[in-house]
Amino acid sequence: MNKSTTKQLILEAGARLVHEKGFNNTGLQDILSSAGVPKGSFYFYFDSKESLGLALVDYYTGIVNDVFAKCLGDPGVEPLERLEGLFAFFEKHYARTGFRLGCPIGNLSLEMSDISERFREKLNASIDLLVSHMERCLSDARDQGSIPADIDTADAARFIFHAIEGALMHMKAAKSPEPFITCRKCVMRYLGKSTAEGADRKGRRERE
Repeated sequence: MNKSTTKQLILEAGARLVHEKGFNNTGLQDILSSAGVPKGSFYFYFDSKESLGLALVDYYTGIVNDVFAKCLGDPGVEPLERLEGLFAFFEKHYARTGFRLGCPIGNLSLEMSDISERFREKLNASIDLLVSHMERCLSDARDQGSIPADIDTADAARFIFHAIEGALMHMKAAKSPEPFITCRKCVMRYLGKSTAEGADRKGRRERE
């Protein structure tokens, strides 16, 4: 087994177990046993469980970032349709998991941000990266006239991301898609209402 394969096995096993049980409830030996890697090999790649945890944040971020980039960054799709596509992806994904587990970035933010400053900083950077995709999508919508020109896309992107994370948390407790479906409906209704209100304001200005 080569070195890159060994490290990948540790990351994959750690990502799976931490997503299921949380970081503090997952023992290092559990991860190594699941990966089939001896403890001595672990310290060749990571100097502590915390350093593995920080690498897992990067691992999770890469996966979620790919989803956001694919759903929200396709120039061949209308911007608000891209956002609908992101909601649709998550609805299907979490239906397949039985509405368990939730967002790994959100889970670790709740668990670790008050415990480890290194975790907090890395998780915050991860969230900023994900929100940036949302902001660019909304900026495209604004440029195309799909939402009002005066909307603050940075604030709106953060609001939508926060709404999604809250809905995913409630979805885990409810074991139901309803919290996420409600979130999607309200976000899209908000953007649609903003569009209609923007058109009304424009029409009034033109009549005056």
